[in-house]
Amino acid sequence: MSNAMDIAADLQLPSLPEVTLRALKACQAGDSYREISQIVATDTALVARLLSLANSALYRTNPPIHSVEQALLRLGTRRFQTLLLTSALRQLLFELGGDEWQQLRDFWRHSLTTALTARALATLTRYPSPEEAFLLGMVHNIGELIAIKTPAQERRQDILNHQNEIAARFVTGWGLGPLAADAMRYQQAPPPQLRDASHLVKLISLSTRLALSDSAGIAAAGTIFGLREDLTREICGRINEEVATMAASFGIPLDTAYQSDEGTRQLRQTLIHQAIASKALELRASDSSNPSDLIASTVNSLGVLTGLPALCFGPEAENLRLLAGTGTNLPDLRLHPQPGGSVLSEAWNGGTPISLGEREPSVLDRQLLAILGTPSFMAFPVQQDGQVLAIFALGMDPESLVATTELVQLFIHELATLIDSQTPEEPNVDSQITHDRIRRQVHEVSNPLTIIKQYIFQLRARMNDEAVQEDLDIIREELDRAGYLLLQISTGNSPATTSGTDLNPELESLARILQDSLFNQGDRSLKLSLCREDTHVQGSTSCVRQIIINLIRNAVESLEAGSGEIAVSTAAPIIQNQRRWVELQITDNGPGIPEAVRRNLFAPVNSLKGQGHRGLGLSIVKQLIDDMEGIIACHTGQEGTTFRILLPAAGHNKHDTD
Repeated sequence: MSNAMDIAADLQLPSLPEVTLRALKACQAGDSYREISQIVATDTALVARLLSLANSALYRTNPPIHSVEQALLRLGTRRFQTLLLTSALRQLLFELGGDEWQQLRDFWRHSLTTALTARALATLTRYPSPEEAFLLGMVHNIGELIAIKTPAQERRQDILNHQNEIAARFVTGWGLGPLAADAMRYQQAPPPQLRDASHLVKLISLSTRLALSDSAGIAAAGTIFGLREDLTREICGRINEEVATMAASFGIPLDTAYQSDEGTRQLRQTLIHQAIASKALELRASDSSNPSDLIASTVNSLGVLTGLPALCFGPEAENLRLLAGTGTNLPDLRLHPQPGGSVLSEAWNGGTPISLGEREPSVLDRQLLAILGTPSFMAFPVQQDGQVLAIFALGMDPESLVATTELVQLFIHELATLIDSQTPEEPNVDSQITHDRIRRQVHEVSNPLTIIKQYIFQLRARMNDEAVQEDLDIIREELDRAGYLLLQISTGNSPATTSGTDLNPELESLARILQDSLFNQGDRSLKLSLCREDTHVQGSTSCVRQIIINLIRNAVESLEAGSGEIAVSTAAPIIQNQRRWVELQITDNGPGIPEAVRRNLFAPVNSLKGQGHRGLGLSIVKQLIDDMEGIIACHTGQEGTTFRILLPAAGHNKHDTD
């Protein structure tokens, strides 16, 4: 077998920067899974990365993923954004020439045309899974994409000669099944040999031919599926118009020379701003007025941005001291930066970036290489008004030296600007990011605090009640959670998770408290219908409690004139996709959710509940359930609204079906 098959399964592939940029902005804007998947589905490299992770042993359940939207739902928003960020960062390190960028644009057009054609033909010929046909159309020529990023001409040609087998190997590795692999393997078989082939093989083979817009493809449509020429031409014309519309929306020219410079610049700036903004709150929250300490707090951002290990040194008297790094167990390293010494010392004294390159490493250079775990490194000073404040040592890959250097220098420029503007009166952070983040956390703080305010008076009146101690324990837990959420606002940390939560007792405890507040009037009622089976779920008590309180509060606030019934029920075990779940349903008999709200049901947009509520509750619920690898669905109408939630049962190991 040719060495063309010796290709890593997790290979990083190039994308057009415009597509990656649009996907990043969609995630940042909180767009829906469907909207994000429609963007990601247009790019073979992103589809390949998504399939590789979603169908990996870490996340795979039966049956395997067969569409981009399924893959996004399986991973959840946070994991996908991490994957997208990593892909975008790698994108900046690809050093393609002008001809290769043209080839990448043409590849994008052909793969998208093939995928859209495959989906249209699948619908026309009644194939049961048009999205599977689309997916395979997007990756059918993945070997060509690998060849574009391969510099050696002989190796590139070898890959092109075996690209059908390469695609079949990837599809098999993603667990898409033998028929999908055959569709890749036999995509170039002569049409007369495909008359009695499997439906999927015929779809992909014909779609690849029609995407070339030649007469042979039109003739093949008649041979393979018996399609009339006029119908086939109509389908091809509609697909070409759809591709042109998508290209225009991304800003990708199809009829003129393609220049990647502007798209790459915008992508780089977006990543820089995202990384800086994510650390800006921590910079402002720091108690230290020492600029080098503030710079040290951004070393993890630099590591994320470049995908490389990093260290940060700052001044201490006459010495430099290792302040922070992306690794663990860092030594207490101090040094005196003598002129003519190590790379680090020269960069500190000269105020310019210096690479180890081919020079003979000093003892300190060898020490830093050992800490970084890389074959080379480069020192980048951070300056303000001509004074060096701190210095980064970044482990380097010699093959991406130029691209990485430019990225780091942009990061340092933005960092220096940020530090220069740090004043108590006017923090220089992205105001919208800051506002949204604080607004979400304060919204969550309002839930437990509202409960406490509403119940403390009733509890005082029941001091002689035997159940008051248990009620006070619940109140104390809510106070603890409120304090922890306030701590999150100041530190930006995420809540810790626990091993599991028993859903039924949690519902009973909360129901007793809610009866004295949200349901203390006779025209509103809360009804529990809890199953007898085990309802332990995977997830922290804090997260489960937030989900329940948010949904019940929303349900109460939706009732007309404040009157009506809220029904809460559980069921277990629920078996779905070979996994065990615990079901939670919360139903109200209100007027239903308005159509305008349904379109952005889980997005953090303004709701119709009044000025005090801004629609964040459902967005937070969706995020919490995603993080717990659960599922949420909503049914709404004039008779009321039901939210159905499936949470992974605590006793089920998510790897059991891998």
